[in-house]
Parts: sequence; C-alpha cells; structure tokens
Amino acid sequence: MCQLPPIVLSFAANDPSGGAGIQADILTLSSLGCHPLSVITAITIQDTVGVNNVMALDPKWVTEQACAVLEDMPVNAFKIGMLGNIKIITAIAEVVSNYPDIPLVLDPILASGRGDEFASEHMMMAMRDLLFPLATIITPNSIEARRLMQNSREDFDITDLSHCAHLLLQTGCKHVLITGTHEDSPEVVNTLYGAEGIVRSDTWQRFKGSYHGSGCTLASAIAATLAHGLPLTEGVYEAQEYTWQSLKAGFRPGMGQYLPDRLFWTHEKHSVRKKD
Repeated sequence: MCQLPPIVLSFAANDPSGGAGIQADILTLSSLGCHPLSVITAITIQDTVGVNNVMALDPKWVTEQACAVLEDMPVNAFKIGMLGNIKIITAIAEVVSNYPDIPLVLDPILASGRGDEFASEHMMMAMRDLLFPLATIITPNSIEARRLMQNSREDFDITDLSHCAHLLLQTGCKHVLITGTHEDSPEVVNTLYGAEGIVRSDTWQRFKGSYHGSGCTLASAIAATLAHGLPLTEGVYEAQEYTWQSLKAGFRPGMGQYLPDRLFWTHEKHSVRKKD
C-alpha cells in the first residue's frame, strides 16, 4: 500500500473564477504533493475583475463539513482563508482548538484585490480574539496588517510594519509573515516575525500587473511545507519561492487580474530556480 501524502484541511470560500479561495488552495496543495480537504465557508459571485456578492454558509454546515473529514482522515495542517461572518469564525475556532498539535496557517483576508470588503471591524476583532491565538503563522499583506491593528492602540504608528507585527504577535499567534506586495518599493520584501523579532526577510522581483489569489497561494504553500514536516523558517522560504514561480508564470484569462500558474512546473518552458 502506498504511503499517505500529507493531508491539509482548508477552510475557504468558493471562487468560480478559479483564481483564489478554495480553488487556489486545492491547486496549490495538490501541486506541492499534498492531499487537499476542503471546507467551504461561503459562496461568492466573482471573476478576475472583482467580487459582486458573497453568501456565507450556515455555521453548522461549516462545522459538520470539517468534523466529517477530521473524524475520517489524519490531517497534517490547517489553512484558513475567507471566513464569511463572526458565527463562522466562532465555529472554526471551536473545531481547530480541538487539534492544538496541528499547524495552522491563517490568511486574514479583509478585502479583494479590487477593494471589495470581506471583513467588518467586529469580524476582525473576532479573528484577533478567537483565531489568532490558535495560529502557528498568520500571513497578512501590509495593508491587512495595518488594518487589523489600527484601532488596538492609541499610540499606534500605522507606518511601522514592525510595530504591527509586534502587536499581532501579542494576540497569541506564534509567527507573522507580512508581505510587501502592496508597498511602494521596487522589489517585494516579505518579513517573518517571531517572539524574538525578525526571523527572516526575503526580497523578490516585483512583477507588473496585479494577481488574483497570490495571498491564497502563499498561505496554502506554507501549509503544504508544514504538512511535509519542514521547519517553519525553511517552509516559509520554500512557499515564497513556489509562489514567486507561480506568479512569474502567471496568465490573464479574463478581463481583470492575472492568475498565478500553480502548475508552472508541468510546463517545459518554466524551470524552478535551484538554491545554491
């Protein structure tokens, strides 16, 4: 009998464009040699341009989806994406809190690339209070990091991402990876923070245009590397490398954003850069 591939359970919304959400997670996890389990939190009406509507599922359905597969299969990592509402946040927190030894990667999605809002102030508070303390790593972009903490302290310096990371770590999460895609810089700088401060900082070539689902890809890739048993610092680098390659090979199938090609390695014209 063949050895089981690492199994990763993703909580995310359905994206009919295939660019982000559960579809992005499934493609990424499969591409990186994992078996993906999918728990749908919401159904969206969206394309590569933006999100037109969101319908959150009944929290009971979210819980029962998760419990069904968790009682049937061993899970090596959790990945959490778009959440839908406070009741779903509470439901997911109750489920994953029963599995404290399983690594949890949380991508705190607050808005679409176009700016469509997904999370209210109350939802952000619920994420901070209920999910962040359970997370092995959270992966906000710079905009999300600032928004998540801007009302938490009167002396908050919104320009200081290190300060954001420090405050996010105080919520109880073990690590914070703040991505620099939205910063005004010639290259993209992603910085991993832990209790000791900056753990690593990686610089990547910035591509022209915008990409739909890059954050989902990165968070899922981190979940995959942790499921494979890599140490977190090494897994974060490998996940960034994979995401960079998928963006480099990205394509524009519609009228909006580019999509990452998460199966870039299947095309002969693309080759993964080898580390020294």
